Amino acid sequence: MSFRLRAARTEDIEPLYEMAKLTGGGFTNLPADRDALGAKLARSSDAFANPGDELVDEQFVLVLENAEIGAVRGTCQLMTQVGQQWPFYSYRLNTLTQHSQELDRTVRAELLSLVTDLEGSSEVGGLFLHPNERAGGLGLLLARSRYLFIAMHRARFADRILAELRGIIDERGGSPFWDGVAGRFFGMSFQEADYFNAINGNQFIADLMPKHPVYVAMLDVEAKKVIGLPHPTGRAAMRMLEKEGFRYEGYVDIFDGGPSMIARTDDVVSIAQAHQGTVADIALETGEKALLATGRLTEFRSCYGARELRDDGSVAIDAHAADLLGVGKGDTVWSVAR
Repeated sequence: MSFRLRAARTEDIEPLYEMAKLTGGGFTNLPADRDALGAKLARSSDAFANPGDELVDEQFVLVLENAEIGAVRGTCQLMTQVGQQWPFYSYRLNTLTQHSQELDRTVRAELLSLVTDLEGSSEVGGLFLHPNERAGGLGLLLARSRYLFIAMHRARFADRILAELRGIIDERGGSPFWDGVAGRFFGMSFQEADYFNAINGNQFIADLMPKHPVYVAMLDVEAKKVIGLPHPTGRAAMRMLEKEGFRYEGYVDIFDGGPSMIARTDDVVSIAQAHQGTVADIALETGEKALLATGRLTEFRSCYGARELRDDGSVAIDAHAADLLGVGKGDTVWSVAR
């Protein structure tokens, strides 16, 4: 397999734009708009160019590249500190319990409350793999390489990390959750609101959204039954997140009702188990299957390979992985078991 992840460059805009057109909507981090993608890549370039180790509001864009032909076939993103440019809104699903002594009856009502609880967290998102490449574990490579990047640049990320999963989108490209909740106040279709948010941010939510909790019982059936559910194409991603230690704690996206998954950064499995070692050998023929990564910031690269951890903390890797990473004996490689 000759795929590797690397830092995105400004010239990657065309393959990113072509992939964005394949997302089917509800994918705010990868809008099918060249200007918005160009701004995202420019912001990412600024983040990669920052040599510091401070936690500030930044965004990193990575791309999956077929190293044999140089084709970009996937992408993912990391946001270091959400909610700094404008509020980071979520709905929090909670329960209000009330009791009447006269009726001897207890009633429990579910509420959706507009909150900014997750503000300041880091976020992993924007993961998209070209439909023709959805085999061979490339989605897992995209997802888990982000955690190696965080481990390698730990000071640049917050102590809490979240991942928003796209919610249920119907065959028309609409959102039952949006139609049943926010759409009633905005006079906009889900597609219009989703596109506006991707291009301009969600300050319009703060300006127009009612601040009072929404009683779930008052929503229509279609809206109620999709709260906290991922899009069918995101179920595998949700399982991967759960394996990494992320949990759904009742926070949902304000647009499509998809679940927000949360974890303590240092508890994420691929971060906690990441191993940093000096390359002792690049002729390993058999070994443990692993994700391997090297390089700081713009020089970051990751791929699949084989590793053998040595007693002295060094690591042996296979020659093909060494070639994809551009490393030799004496270089530093981070790794985690596949």
